[in-house]
Amino acid sequence: MTPHVRPSLGVLTALCLVAAALVGSGCHRAVKPEVGGDRTVEAGVPVGFGSEARDAPEVTWDFGDGTPPVQGARVSHGFPRAGTYTVRALEKGEASGSAQVTVVPRPVLRAIPADAEVALFFAQLRGNVEPLLGFYSRLMGEAQARASLEQAPMLSLVLRELRGEPQVVDVEEGVGFFSLPGFEGTVGLLGVMEPQASLEAVVKELESGGARVVRRSPAEGLVHFQRESGAPLLLFEDRGYLYIVVPDTDDDASDEGNEEDNEPGNVEATRVLAVQEAPPAEPGGASGLEAIRARITGMSGPGLSELPLLTQMRTKVGSGNVYFFARPVGEDAASGFQGIWAAFRAQEAQAELEGWLASDKALLGGQRAPGSALLAKAPQGPIASMTVSIPPEELAKVAFGAPGSERRERTLQRLQEQGLDASGAESLLGALRGDMTLLAYFDAPAFYRNFLKGSRRPEPRGSLLFEAGLVRAEPVLDWVTGRLKARGQPFEVLKGKGTEPTRLRTRVMEQPLEISISADRLTMQGGEALTGRASGDVGATLRERFGAQAFESGHVSAMVDMGQLRTELDAPQEIAGVPSQQLPVARSLVGTLLDQLPPVESVFLDFAPEEGGGRFRARTVLRSR
Repeated sequence: MTPHVRPSLGVLTALCLVAAALVGSGCHRAVKPEVGGDRTVEAGVPVGFGSEARDAPEVTWDFGDGTPPVQGARVSHGFPRAGTYTVRALEKGEASGSAQVTVVPRPVLRAIPADAEVALFFAQLRGNVEPLLGFYSRLMGEAQARASLEQAPMLSLVLRELRGEPQVVDVEEGVGFFSLPGFEGTVGLLGVMEPQASLEAVVKELESGGARVVRRSPAEGLVHFQRESGAPLLLFEDRGYLYIVVPDTDDDASDEGNEEDNEPGNVEATRVLAVQEAPPAEPGGASGLEAIRARITGMSGPGLSELPLLTQMRTKVGSGNVYFFARPVGEDAASGFQGIWAAFRAQEAQAELEGWLASDKALLGGQRAPGSALLAKAPQGPIASMTVSIPPEELAKVAFGAPGSERRERTLQRLQEQGLDASGAESLLGALRGDMTLLAYFDAPAFYRNFLKGSRRPEPRGSLLFEAGLVRAEPVLDWVTGRLKARGQPFEVLKGKGTEPTRLRTRVMEQPLEISISADRLTMQGGEALTGRASGDVGATLRERFGAQAFESGHVSAMVDMGQLRTELDAPQEIAGVPSQQLPVARSLVGTLLDQLPPVESVFLDFAPEEGGGRFRARTVLRSR
């Protein structure tokens, strides 16, 4: 009998084990909580721990980040700040499982929906806000700069952070603003560590500015407001970022239509319809501002951060403190223009902008106009300079829009309504070769003579030089004489012999103006005669100062040199016809007037087409106050 009993006991044991696994009764086996392995997650993004299985044990979860423990078989938790944390599953105070979680900042671009049309943002606050604030404070004055920034609710939290007040903002994450298709307005976002505290801080800021809380939903972390104008606002938190949805005001629209159409109810209905035109983030999404919230909270994936166009453009531009992205909509979307990416870098006394304009068509038709002949030999020391090197047919597109486009029709119609000959203007542009240069010079002696002996007002005195290459002279001569006659402007015509140019002389704002038109060139000189200035290659001087190939063929470049203006004003020690004791007083007074202006030393702008698009640069240099 014994040999037959043992196999029967083995079968019973196996059946017992199977039953225990299926129904959790009979022979019992302890089930450990599913903590999961070590992992890396983003701050604010909920992470799941435990299991939804029927036999999953309920335990106490200690997340190791200072937040209160949570009990349950399956829980979700968002870590508020970056760091490394040990998550433990506790049963009767003892750890039955643990995992290490490394939390990294959530990139601001991952918190912006992938269909955003425009975005302006700091990638992270630490190390980026301070230099920008330093530059802005030096430009506008510290008190005025901080006062203007304090008016923006989210930016006010950033300023509190810089002052060392209680920390609710995540300085490792970003802040920004973006727009979405179908929504006429702006959405702001700010990375925060304490969502509820930051939400309450913004609520107080908005209430102090006159906004009224209409509805609150603490469980969902959102607050509805109504501004003094009647326009709504929506404030909410999602995955470590605080969002504020700000519809555009209807000031412009209120000037059109009748009063009934602009009643508050109809205005809000218009907003709701505008938002509903865009596809909702989830089926059955809410209307109005709630639809925008649904699109943000319902998005998954990398957001704007891995958009192919943006990824491509980012390789074209260096790093910065603030970034800007935009892509076209409407008519511009079919023009070959794909998007813009720009980086803004700030130091205390200098700010630079570098950007890339992406295009699937060769900009300016793949052609280049000649470089400036005037810059090669011009009087030194201009206080301003601008060169344009654009083929004439492309120049016409810039000025009027592409042939047959709605923009061109609107522009020509507007010119006609203003009493201007639109066809004549088009003919004028067609006569240009595409290279144009403007130089401005300051004449300090003439300025002081007028200030002390003439009008006794600080009126500018100096010279303007303008030159443009021509392919036909007749349309230009006809247009210039036609404009002078239309204005009732007296002028004198001196016709040249043979190949000599035709000259027109007149006066504008009590200053002499001479226009010279030859077969291949238009030149204008207005103001005081340029005497005593050495001539040279001004273009080479500008390129040495501003770098790259600025002020050359294929570029649109401009600069304003306030430092040169100050040098000119400080230079005269004596001026003929001005009493020696009056000049120092006048110089001191003029210096005081200049000190009231923003302390800009120089401004520089440049754009040039390159393969696949075009590059633009800008630089502003400040002087010490």
